[in-house]
Amino acid sequence: MDPLATGLLPLCFGEATKFSAELLDADKRYVATVQLGITTDTADAEGLVLERRPVTADYADVEAALMAFLGEIDQIPPMYSALKRDGKPLYEYARAGVVVERAARRIHIHNIRMLDWMGDRFMFEVSCSKGTYVRTLASDLGERLGCGAHLAALRRVGIGSIDITQAHTLPNLEALAMQERDALLLPLDTLISNIGLATLNAADAARMRQGQSIRWAGEEGQRMRVYDHESRFIGVGRLAADGWLQPVRLVATASRPNSITALDKNQPEPL
Repeated sequence: MDPLATGLLPLCFGEATKFSAELLDADKRYVATVQLGITTDTADAEGLVLERRPVTADYADVEAALMAFLGEIDQIPPMYSALKRDGKPLYEYARAGVVVERAARRIHIHNIRMLDWMGDRFMFEVSCSKGTYVRTLASDLGERLGCGAHLAALRRVGIGSIDITQAHTLPNLEALAMQERDALLLPLDTLISNIGLATLNAADAARMRQGQSIRWAGEEGQRMRVYDHESRFIGVGRLAADGWLQPVRLVATASRPNSITALDKNQPEPL
C-alpha cells in the first residue's frame, strides 16, 4: 500500500501464504478523495505542487467525467511507482528528475460512482482490475475536467472477496487474548473463492493429496479449488487437455483451517 493509503491489508499465515499471490491478481475496491484545481508531481497529496487552476466543474460535470472512465481503458503508469525500467524502479528515476517513457496498460474499471461532493473536492468509489493506479485516475479526471487534480486521500475497502468490514485494527487485535485472535482468522480458502469447485470422493482425494492427477470433466485450463468428501480443503488443481485434474498447489494435511486475517491500516483521515 502507498504510505498515503489506509484500509484493507490482508495478512496470510502458514499454508495461506501459498495462495497469497491471488491478492495481487484480485480486483480491488477503493474510496478516493480528489482535490480539484491542484496538480502535483506525484499525483497525490504527498507531492510538490506543480500548478493551480480555477475550478469551474459542478456535480454533474464530475459525475459525467467519472462515467467516461467506466469499462476497459488504457492508463499510463505514474513515474512515482514501483514498476521497473532496466532493473530500476520508476520512482528512482522520478526522484532524480528523469522522466522515462511508459507504455499504456489496459485496465478495467468495473464500477465507479460519486459518493460526496464538496465544491473543489469530491469522493468516489471505484472497483477496478489489478494494475490500476487510482492516483493516475484522479489526475486524468482532473485533466478531463480542465482544472487538474490530485489524489487527496485513498482508502482500500475491498480485495477480491475480502471486505473492509472483515478487518480489524492493530490496537483491537493487541487487546485480545491469543485464542480470541485465532477466532478472527478467515478460512484458508478465502483467497480462491472465485474459482471453480471440485469435491472428490475419498479415493480421489487421497490420490490428489499424494500429488497425483485424477479424472475430472471441465474446460481445459480451468482452475479448481479442491475439497474431499468431508469438505476439507485440499488445494488448487488445473484441468489439463486430456481430462485430468492436475494438482497445482496443495496444503499440508495438518494445516490450520483458518490462516488469514485482515488488518485495517490506520484510520481514515477527516476530510
